[in-house]
Amino acid sequence: MAVGVAAEVKSKLSVLEIVGEQVELRKAGTTYKGLCPFHGEKTPSFVVTPARDSWHCFGCGEGGDIFSFVMRREGLTFPEALKRLAAKAGIEIDERTSREDAHKARLREVLEQAIAFYHVVLTQSKAGAPALEYLRGRGFTDETIEKFQLGWAPDGWDQMIKMLQSRRKVEVAELAEVGLTSARPNSRGAYDKFRSRVIFPIRDASGAPVGVGGRVLPGTAAATDSERSHANADAPKYLNSPATSLFDKSRTLYLIERARGEMRRADEAVLVEGYTDALMAHQAGFENVVASLGTALTPAQVALITRYAQRIVLAYDVDPAGQHAGSIGGEELLRLIGSLAAEETGIEITRVRVAQLPEGKDPDEVVRDTPDLWREAIRTAQPIMLFLIDYYATAFNLRTAEGRRHAVAALVPLLRQVRDPVVRDDYLMTVARRTGVKDRDLLEALHAPEPAGRSKLGRNDGAAGSSSRFSADAIISAPDSIDTKAELKAVSLDERKLLRLLLLVPEQQERVAETLKATGVQLPSTPARELLAAMLADRERDRESGGAGKFERMRFLESLDPELHGLAVALFAERGPDPNELASDRVRIGVDQCLLALEADRLEEEIRFNAGELVEAQAAADPQAVTRLLELQRNLNEARRSLDRRRQDTSLLASAGGHR
Repeated sequence: MAVGVAAEVKSKLSVLEIVGEQVELRKAGTTYKGLCPFHGEKTPSFVVTPARDSWHCFGCGEGGDIFSFVMRREGLTFPEALKRLAAKAGIEIDERTSREDAHKARLREVLEQAIAFYHVVLTQSKAGAPALEYLRGRGFTDETIEKFQLGWAPDGWDQMIKMLQSRRKVEVAELAEVGLTSARPNSRGAYDKFRSRVIFPIRDASGAPVGVGGRVLPGTAAATDSERSHANADAPKYLNSPATSLFDKSRTLYLIERARGEMRRADEAVLVEGYTDALMAHQAGFENVVASLGTALTPAQVALITRYAQRIVLAYDVDPAGQHAGSIGGEELLRLIGSLAAEETGIEITRVRVAQLPEGKDPDEVVRDTPDLWREAIRTAQPIMLFLIDYYATAFNLRTAEGRRHAVAALVPLLRQVRDPVVRDDYLMTVARRTGVKDRDLLEALHAPEPAGRSKLGRNDGAAGSSSRFSADAIISAPDSIDTKAELKAVSLDERKLLRLLLLVPEQQERVAETLKATGVQLPSTPARELLAAMLADRERDRESGGAGKFERMRFLESLDPELHGLAVALFAERGPDPNELASDRVRIGVDQCLLALEADRLEEEIRFNAGELVEAQAAADPQAVTRLLELQRNLNEARRSLDRRRQDTSLLASAGGHR
């Protein structure tokens, strides 16, 4: 996407127009009101403010600009929403992006052709008959097989290749690029990776194909990427497409394109491990089920879920001891809990639960044979931390000091991952009750230095002269310099000041994210939110790779998509005080001033909304509503006075520091 597009899109598309496509709005002074499309309500609390190019729901707290609305409505990423709205505005994307889009469209077409071939082999040939019999024996109906385009990859080395070459004019290089073929070691051409496997098409949230999964039939073997004998039984049971320009296993969920609507309606996603588990759930009418393409749930998959739901139920084999093959183990759970606690996913750790299924039963068996048991298992799923506390409380002999020591050693690292002190204290008290260890001893263990390599935060709120910084002049003088004025139009002035500080003083990034979450304030512009999220994700990636969460600017800039890259460069180029030359307390005060300004904007918006509600209640002669709204008005005015005092105090601190 060409840089500067976000601001241009905003200048050409009205928020009233975009929101009005889905929400019936009525004028209310300088704003427009309607029923929120994102949560059920009977009294309108959804407001569009054209003068600010913004929307906000005072019921569920969602809000933002045209990009965030389209992202929330259709489950898109920011680049996807930007591209869609740019097309709507008649704004051309750059030539390189056009070529890349055309190439990816061609690759998706190639995948569709291959999926169609595999499906025909399964349903209309003798070669596919055993696989079709197997699927029917597993309880899958012909309607499900057709609806989800299940297929069969024949045993021949190159049947699929020859068919698509001759009938569909597909190039061998294209098949290799989408991960369906490999070159033979002896240079005798290419061969089909997925021979003798049931094929499960994998699609993205919009329904476009991105890859396939293959499963060998029970009691048979399949050749793998090296030219093994067909009698070799060492082939993996499941085989996914390799990483391609279309497919990233860590960012994909099987059946997300089918499940997203029900996930949004139920505000809950159920995670299973295998293709057949998810398919059987959908066949039985449990349509908010997706498969994670493996046991480990990644932060990127969690982020995908949060586009549609705020609750997750894990319905696969959870074994913290890691003794069961194919189970999700303790280290994976630790990483999952840490990611949920550290990233702004929107998923609270208390909303991740574990379903207890009968031992030895796979989800597809439970769904097929006892759907009511499945429904109840999901309904009564236990919060993940309580599940783990119970697990370790029974895994060790708590009657002995050694057993209690092992239980505490297993649970303390999990407790450290929970950032919310109220939630963490509640879990700590639960651990004390279940293990018999005194809470003061648990607190001592909790606050003891973490083992090397285990540091979660890697945080440093010290002086602004961190060695990780580099000069903005180096960015400004780069050969691919951009139109900074055009880029900065995409964000507000307060966002601009705040983001510039966070880029130059990364030690403040996590504090800002925590403050925004605690106050319920959102950055108004989607590009600003995306850039802050990218900063936090970059630090977390560094921690996961064994670093200390260090924010390195060149690495960070290179990781951004073009639009966010342009915004970041423009912010580096923005003229203003150099934080590298300021004391750390001055930097903190500058950040606080930006945060208070954003909080004041949100509060003023709420005061205006409440005033309008009060006028309507008075006109309708509704005394109860008038009383309630007058009380709320008093509370809001008091909050404004308190905020004004805080802003004044911060200004005085800044002024005092400036005269030293």
